[in-house]
Formats: sequence, structure tokens, C-alpha cells
Amino acid sequence: MQKIGILTGGGDCPGLNPVIRAVVARAAKEGWEVIGFKDGWKGIIENKTMPLDRKSTREIIDKGGTILGTSRTNPYKKEGAVKKIVETFKANNLTALIAVGGEDTLGVANKLVKEEKLNVVGVPKTIDNDLNSTDYTFGFDTAVNVAMECIDRLKTTSESHHRVMVVEIMGRHAGWITLTAGVAGGADVILIPEVPINIDEVCAILKKRHEEGKLFGIVAVAEGAKVSGKDVTQEVELDQFGHVRLGGIGERLAKVIEEKTGYETRYVVLGHIQRGGHPTAFDRMLGSRFGVKAVELVIKKEFGKMVSLQGAEIVAVSLEAAVKELKTVPPALFEVAKIVSES
Repeated sequence: MQKIGILTGGGDCPGLNPVIRAVVARAAKEGWEVIGFKDGWKGIIENKTMPLDRKSTREIIDKGGTILGTSRTNPYKKEGAVKKIVETFKANNLTALIAVGGEDTLGVANKLVKEEKLNVVGVPKTIDNDLNSTDYTFGFDTAVNVAMECIDRLKTTSESHHRVMVVEIMGRHAGWITLTAGVAGGADVILIPEVPINIDEVCAILKKRHEEGKLFGIVAVAEGAKVSGKDVTQEVELDQFGHVRLGGIGERLAKVIEEKTGYETRYVVLGHIQRGGHPTAFDRMLGSRFGVKAVELVIKKEFGKMVSLQGAEIVAVSLEAAVKELKTVPPALFEVAKIVSES
């Protein structure tokens, strides 16, 4: 019997369970077995598995997070870990491994294909929507809707108290969530990592609104937005993929805005609220389509590929192209956001 392994790595994300469910369902049609590796790459390094079948996955499509667990483990930062992955692959007699994750998880997958010749297929997952070669990643739509709803709620209290509210939204290197939620939520100012912050311009916009009779304001800022060309970090220690822990831009901006404008200013950090809860219908459907396509790539022996949404179609692209560079917000789209937010 053919056997497929699956793991979910990196940050948790709404839509992971629909992918797992779809992989199991499609494999079952071929009479193939599926096993899950617990906690991302850590699970396959340590050979920690769990059986997956139609009965155990049938009712998980609406659940957030991942039944497999996840971690930010980088096998290439642990001595002997890559060798253990190869050994686990052989010990479990895997036909192929489906790796579900973002740039870091799929970067590892790409190296395993190239350097160890392992049969790996990738599924793109990230709330940041910053993976290259796909129009959308599942998890993004849910995160955007959560952030938008939070902005909607903050507007009511902000208006009641005549305050400026700075809303810090996830987005390390790309501002897709902040831009989309900011436009949809009617934010007055949208700040993203791709465009340096001009604090005088921010304050001028808020003052102009105030003079026009709008006595409150919403500033949507991505956690990775830069002040004087630098990230605002919570700690300098790097994780296994070389990332610092970002956070604090909202607090810093609120303080400066209040000092420069005299308007009472508060800040809110949405944080992991954006990752949690039930996936939207879009993310459930996209995750399901990705899972089915991933198994079909295994059947066709198209390894080293990642499933991708391009237009309305699910296609296969190379893992190498997908992780080569991040997909950031293009200048033209940011200009659209500025026009509608400053109108």
C-alpha cells in the first residue's frame, strides 16, 4: 500500500484542518494510507506520528489551528536532524511527504527535495499571504476578516471618546493583512512594511480629519512597519529561521501621535487573535482544493512542486520559485489604499 505523510509547520493558521481532511479524503479514493507527523518538522525528526483516516478527520473542516500541532523547528539548524528525517522517511515507507507551511517550512521542503532527493510536495499556508507564485494562501482571508471586524469595533469606542486608535496588525515583511483590513475597515491611515513611515504625514492626515469635523481616527499599522528604517522588536534573540520577534510599533506610534497632535491616542495589538477561530468559507474551500491537488501531484509523481491558486484554477508551481522571494504589496495597490483611506 502507498503511504503519504503530512505535517503542518510554522505558525498556526485557519484552514490547516481542511487541508488535512482533503488529503485524507483524496488518498482514501486511491486506497492509500495517510499518517500525520506531529508538531511540524520536529515530528518527522523524532518520528512522532498519528494515524489519519476518514473517521478521525471527517468533522474537522470548521476547526481552527491544526490537529497535528506545529512548531518553528528548522532541521538545518539542528545537528543530525536532516539525517533523521531521511531515516524516518524510510522507516515509515513513505511514498511522499506533503509539507504544509509558509516560506520557512517550504524552504526546508525545497532543500530536502534538492539535496536529499526526497519526494515532497508543498501546500502554501500563511496568514500574511506573502508566498510567491500563488494569488492567495489559505488563512489570509480569515485573518483579514478578524482584523477588519476588530477595526469596526474600535471605531465605535474611538468615536465615542474622540480618540485616535492605533491598531497593530500582523505582517512581518508584507502588509497584505493591514492594507486589506485597513481599506475594508475604513482606516484613516494605513502603514505597511513596504513603505517607510512618515510620522509628520500621519499626523497631518489626522489633523486634517479633525479640522473637517471627524474627531476620532484609526491608524492601521503592520507589526513590521519600519520607524527610521528599523524594525520595532520585542526581543533581539533570533528564532531558528533567523527572525526576531516583532511588536511594539503600535505603542510607539500612539505615543508620538499624541505628543505631536495633542489628541488622546490609544493602541491595540491584535496579535494572535488573527490566527485563531474558525476559518472562513473561502479558506475552508481553498484549503480543501489545495489538499486534493497535493495528493494528485503525489499520484503523478510531480515532486518538488507546490500547489497554487492562480486565477480560479489550482495549479502546480515549483517549490524553488515559491520560496525564492516574498510576495510584497505592490506600490500601485498601496496608492489605491491611500486614495480611499484619505478621501
